[in-house]
Amino acid sequence: MAARSSERNRAAEQLFAPVAQSYDRYARLLSLGQDPRWRDALVERVEARPVHVVLDVATGTGAVAIRLARRYGCRVVGVDQSAEMLAEGRRRVAAAGLSDSVELRQARAEELPFEDASFDGLTFTYLLRYVDDPACTLHELARTVRPGGRVAMLEFFVPRHRPARLPWEAYVGVGLPLAGSLIANGWAEVGSFLGPSIRDFWERWPPDRLRGAWEDAGIRDVQARLLSLGGAVVMWGTRGE
Repeated sequence: MAARSSERNRAAEQLFAPVAQSYDRYARLLSLGQDPRWRDALVERVEARPVHVVLDVATGTGAVAIRLARRYGCRVVGVDQSAEMLAEGRRRVAAAGLSDSVELRQARAEELPFEDASFDGLTFTYLLRYVDDPACTLHELARTVRPGGRVAMLEFFVPRHRPARLPWEAYVGVGLPLAGSLIANGWAEVGSFLGPSIRDFWERWPPDRLRGAWEDAGIRDVQARLLSLGGAVVMWGTRGE
């Protein structure tokens, strides 16, 4: 029997369901144009081949899944817990002419409906802030990847240096909530939620602790690259034997 979703899972579903149809447009706007560039940086770390099958977890509207299929010519399976985001993702996949290459399925990252070592690589985007136990979730993600496969993550980050940190604090504290309130239904909640969510996650899971969780999950040679003056981070590694 599948485990019931947690309060944190349900809160994430409720937060993003109203914004699914406008998500890609306003994610670009609210990230000051950086979100597409961050996703491209994530895809670059996978190094897939046309014969590979890559799992994209927390696929949302399929932005990374589409990029993977276009970049590498591989098959992609994307999973997300949100039916609304997946519906928009399927529309976007069809519009991109990639329905034969990209399959989107509803599933939770904490309990993936796949056998061990089913995939040649795995990506996940803005995921770990929405699960109760990031370490256990990393074990579940790594379980599905074949030895030698690449695992890569994109997440918002908190700039560490004062010249970048001060504008970041101003933007997530004032700019994001204000912009969200001016956009459309649902975005006010997203704009107010993001700053505290990002800050809380990295206080609980500083980079060294998170890197250790990756290694404990069997992911080796873990590396990270900061993007946009520390506003985001890509982390990646290789599934061990």
